[in-house]
Amino acid sequence: MVHHTVSPACEAMLDAVQRGTAAEGIEGISVTLRPALAANAVDVLAADAFLLGTPATIGYMSGALKHFFDQVYYPCRDASKGKSYGLFVHGNQDLAGAIRGVESIATGMGWRRAVDPVEVRGTPTPADLKTCWELGATVAAELMG
Repeated sequence: MVHHTVSPACEAMLDAVQRGTAAEGIEGISVTLRPALAANAVDVLAADAFLLGTPATIGYMSGALKHFFDQVYYPCRDASKGKSYGLFVHGNQDLAGAIRGVESIATGMGWRRAVDPVEVRGTPTPADLKTCWELGATVAAELMG
């Protein structure tokens, strides 16, 4: 999980996604949590799938998540092709630019979207957090085969 969680709303979403990866029946996987500014090519090369989290900042993904992609794009592009990813985005207004940016880079990396992005505006509701949980559970279950 590579994330840039800068608000209580983003933290709540991250927590729900992470709890989803440990859902009942999901076995044999381990989840590594990395802040976007600390994640690197070694993390990408060791991962079988990716869960990405970002706020929508001025209509785009956070600078921290963009920095992560800038650091890993060329060193990992060929070696990580075909891996799946999931995305959660929080903001107060338009999230489309953040989603489009992440999806464009993930496509360039050769990653495959496992599930539709989770989009949350404002304070996450219990239904939003359930959807975040489902995102984590879906990506984790996919790794089980």
